[in-house]
Amino acid sequence: MQSLAEIKEYLSDVVDILIVSYVIYHLLKLLRGTRAVQLLKGITVLLVIWVISNEFELRTLEFLIENFFSVGLIAVIVIFQPELRRALEQLGRGYFIGRSSQVEDQIATKIVGEVTKAASQMARQRVGALIVIEKDTGLSDYIETGTILEAKLSAELLKNIFIPKAPLHDGAVIIRKERLMAAGCYLPLSENPYISKDLGTRHRAGIGLSEISDAVVVIVSEETGQISVAFQGELQRNLSEEQLVSTLYELLKPPEKFSSVFWVRKEKEGKPKDG
Repeated sequence: MQSLAEIKEYLSDVVDILIVSYVIYHLLKLLRGTRAVQLLKGITVLLVIWVISNEFELRTLEFLIENFFSVGLIAVIVIFQPELRRALEQLGRGYFIGRSSQVEDQIATKIVGEVTKAASQMARQRVGALIVIEKDTGLSDYIETGTILEAKLSAELLKNIFIPKAPLHDGAVIIRKERLMAAGCYLPLSENPYISKDLGTRHRAGIGLSEISDAVVVIVSEETGQISVAFQGELQRNLSEEQLVSTLYELLKPPEKFSSVFWVRKEKEGKPKDG
């Protein structure tokens, strides 16, 4: 029979592994969708080369890589400064411990309310808009392409940004939690050949971002005043204010599988035609 000390040591190892795994998991979530992912791949390649050089006794190459890693810690801190700052901020807000479902629901409700109010008013006035709501996939790379605001989210601010000929009306705004992070951001255009030819750049950009991330994108057409939502490469078009509220809330509320509700609604209502 195992002694109490052995059992305690075993449990300690299990808890230690679980905590480290949990921290690594959330760090990877923070890095996903940012330039840091490519840098991590580069570091991994260097590690593989170092192992090979050590195995085959390639002394010069091994010496160069070891010297590179000797200053690597400082380089990593400098390169990953934005991601490290974000991680520490979220740790301070209790992100790693986990928000309560009630708090997350309040945030989702706030976002849905402000975005719906702004989108509905802009649709009536035929003001084009491209509004991105970040979820799990980090959008820091796209935030950096625009003008950083980090302002409190409000319908009034959204409407003012998209006023025609305003300095930031071109491009997209990106929302993270309850903050409007940036405006005038550039998004990748979808290369899907089956997208309707009557869809303009805003729609193609919204679909393009939704194809490579789990972001929810709200698009207001300047020509028709129609409101659309892009998610996972698909587009729901011509949504009423009530439909926009229910669609956004189902996609953003915790902790259900957001996509399942979205596609159930699409099956009930019929797949929207692009033409």
